[in-house]
Amino acid sequence: MKLRNLCVVTAVLLLAACGGVDPNSPQGQRQGIFKQMLKVSEELGGMLRGRLAFKAPRFVQGAAELDQLTRRPWQHFPQVKEEGGESRAKDEVWQRQARFQALAREMEASTAALVAATAAQPLKPEALAAPMQRVEDSCKACHEEFRAF
Repeated sequence: MKLRNLCVVTAVLLLAACGGVDPNSPQGQRQGIFKQMLKVSEELGGMLRGRLAFKAPRFVQGAAELDQLTRRPWQHFPQVKEEGGESRAKDEVWQRQARFQALAREMEASTAALVAATAAQPLKPEALAAPMQRVEDSCKACHEEFRAF
Protein backbone atom coordinates (compact mmCIF):
# COMPACT_ATOMS: atom_id res chain seq x y z
CA MET A 1 0.00 0.00 0.00
CA LYS A 2 2.84 2.37 0.88
CA LEU A 3 4.57 1.56 -2.41
CA ARG A 4 1.39 2.26 -4.32
CA ASN A 5 0.90 5.62 -2.59
CA LEU A 6 4.53 6.51 -3.20
CA CYS A 7 4.13 5.71 -6.90
CA VAL A 8 1.00 7.83 -7.17
CA VAL A 9 2.62 10.79 -5.40
CA THR A 10 5.74 10.47 -7.57
CA ALA A 11 3.65 10.36 -10.74
CA VAL A 12 1.68 13.44 -9.72
CA LEU A 13 4.86 15.36 -8.88
CA LEU A 14 6.48 14.39 -12.16
CA LEU A 15 3.43 15.46 -14.14
CA ALA A 16 3.27 18.74 -12.25
CA ALA A 17 6.93 19.41 -12.98
CA CYS A 18 6.24 18.93 -16.69
CA GLY A 19 3.29 21.29 -16.47
CA GLY A 20 4.60 23.60 -19.15
CA VAL A 21 3.81 27.27 -19.20
CA ASP A 22 3.16 29.41 -16.15
CA PRO A 23 -0.48 30.50 -16.60
CA ASN A 24 0.40 33.94 -15.21
CA SER A 25 3.22 34.55 -17.69
CA PRO A 26 2.53 36.52 -20.88
CA GLN A 27 2.69 33.29 -22.87
CA GLY A 28 0.33 31.54 -20.45
CA GLN A 29 -2.09 34.45 -20.54
CA ARG A 30 -2.28 34.60 -24.34
CA GLN A 31 -2.52 30.83 -24.67
CA GLY A 32 -5.46 30.81 -22.27
CA ILE A 33 -7.23 33.54 -24.21
CA PHE A 34 -6.60 31.82 -27.55
CA LYS A 35 -8.04 28.58 -26.14
CA GLN A 36 -11.17 30.44 -25.04
CA MET A 37 -11.42 32.06 -28.49
CA LEU A 38 -11.16 28.66 -30.16
CA LYS A 39 -13.84 27.15 -27.93
CA VAL A 40 -16.32 29.97 -28.61
CA SER A 41 -15.50 30.08 -32.32
CA GLU A 42 -15.99 26.32 -32.67
CA GLU A 43 -19.37 26.57 -30.95
CA LEU A 44 -20.52 29.38 -33.24
CA GLY A 45 -19.24 27.61 -36.34
CA GLY A 46 -20.88 24.39 -35.17
CA MET A 47 -24.22 26.14 -34.94
CA LEU A 48 -23.89 27.53 -38.45
CA ARG A 49 -22.76 24.22 -39.96
CA GLY A 50 -25.45 22.14 -38.31
CA ARG A 51 -23.18 20.22 -35.93
CA LEU A 52 -24.94 21.95 -33.03
CA ALA A 53 -28.48 23.20 -32.75
CA PHE A 54 -28.75 26.88 -33.68
CA LYS A 55 -29.77 28.86 -30.61
CA ALA A 56 -30.07 32.54 -31.47
CA PRO A 57 -29.61 33.90 -27.92
CA ARG A 58 -26.49 31.77 -27.39
CA PHE A 59 -25.09 32.79 -30.79
CA VAL A 60 -25.54 36.48 -29.92
CA GLN A 61 -23.88 35.91 -26.54
CA GLY A 62 -21.05 33.91 -28.13
CA ALA A 63 -20.39 36.54 -30.80
CA ALA A 64 -20.14 39.23 -28.12
CA GLU A 65 -17.86 37.03 -26.02
CA LEU A 66 -15.62 36.33 -29.02
CA ASP A 67 -15.47 40.04 -29.82
CA GLN A 68 -14.31 40.80 -26.29
CA LEU A 69 -11.77 37.97 -26.30
CA THR A 70 -10.20 39.12 -29.58
CA ARG A 71 -9.18 42.39 -27.95
CA ARG A 72 -7.22 40.73 -25.15
CA PRO A 73 -4.36 38.47 -26.31
CA TRP A 74 -2.27 41.11 -28.10
CA GLN A 75 -1.30 42.85 -24.87
CA HIS A 76 0.40 39.61 -23.80
CA PHE A 77 2.91 39.69 -26.64
CA PRO A 78 5.84 41.60 -25.14
CA GLN A 79 8.00 43.74 -27.41
CA VAL A 80 10.78 41.17 -27.14
CA LYS A 81 10.22 37.42 -27.23
CA GLU A 82 10.40 35.95 -23.75
CA GLU A 83 13.08 33.36 -23.05
CA GLY A 84 12.15 29.79 -22.29
CA GLY A 85 8.81 28.19 -22.79
CA GLU A 86 7.71 26.54 -25.98
CA SER A 87 5.71 29.11 -27.86
CA ARG A 88 3.95 28.30 -31.09
CA ALA A 89 4.47 31.89 -32.17
CA LYS A 90 7.09 32.31 -34.87
CA ASP A 91 9.90 34.79 -34.33
CA GLU A 92 8.24 36.93 -37.03
CA VAL A 93 5.71 38.07 -34.41
CA TRP A 94 8.48 40.13 -32.85
CA GLN A 95 10.34 40.90 -36.06
CA ARG A 96 7.29 42.12 -38.00
CA GLN A 97 5.24 43.85 -35.29
CA ALA A 98 3.44 46.22 -37.69
CA ARG A 99 2.05 43.34 -39.77
CA PHE A 100 1.18 41.33 -36.67
CA GLN A 101 -0.72 44.28 -35.20
CA ALA A 102 -2.50 44.89 -38.53
CA LEU A 103 -3.77 41.31 -38.53
CA ALA A 104 -4.85 41.71 -34.90
CA ARG A 105 -6.90 44.78 -35.87
CA GLU A 106 -8.43 42.85 -38.80
CA MET A 107 -9.45 40.11 -36.39
CA GLU A 108 -11.05 42.65 -34.08
CA ALA A 109 -12.91 44.22 -37.02
CA SER A 110 -14.20 40.84 -38.16
CA THR A 111 -15.61 39.97 -34.73
CA ALA A 112 -17.16 43.44 -34.42
CA ALA A 113 -18.85 42.87 -37.80
CA LEU A 114 -20.15 39.51 -36.55
CA VAL A 115 -21.63 41.21 -33.49
CA ALA A 116 -23.24 43.83 -35.75
CA ALA A 117 -24.74 41.04 -37.89
CA THR A 118 -26.41 39.57 -34.79
CA ALA A 119 -28.47 42.76 -34.43
CA ALA A 120 -30.64 41.82 -37.42
CA GLN A 121 -33.76 40.18 -36.08
CA PRO A 122 -34.99 37.56 -36.50
CA LEU A 123 -31.55 36.02 -36.46
CA LYS A 124 -30.99 33.66 -39.40
CA PRO A 125 -27.98 31.33 -39.64
CA GLU A 126 -27.57 31.99 -43.36
CA ALA A 127 -27.15 35.73 -42.67
CA LEU A 128 -24.37 34.97 -40.18
CA ALA A 129 -22.37 32.60 -42.39
CA ALA A 130 -20.39 35.29 -44.26
CA PRO A 131 -19.46 37.35 -41.16
CA MET A 132 -18.44 34.15 -39.35
CA GLN A 133 -16.35 33.10 -42.35
CA ARG A 134 -14.52 36.45 -42.18
CA VAL A 135 -13.73 35.77 -38.52
CA GLU A 136 -12.38 32.33 -39.39
CA ASP A 137 -10.41 33.74 -42.33
CA SER A 138 -8.80 36.35 -40.09
CA CYS A 139 -7.73 33.63 -37.65
CA LYS A 140 -6.30 31.58 -40.49
CA ALA A 141 -4.40 34.53 -42.00
CA CYS A 142 -2.60 35.26 -38.74
CA HIS A 143 -1.87 31.59 -38.09
CA GLU A 144 -0.39 31.14 -41.56
CA GLU A 145 2.01 34.04 -41.09
CA PHE A 146 2.83 33.90 -37.42
CA ARG A 147 2.12 30.49 -35.90
CA ALA A 148 4.55 27.57 -36.01
CA PHE A 149 2.56 24.38 -36.36
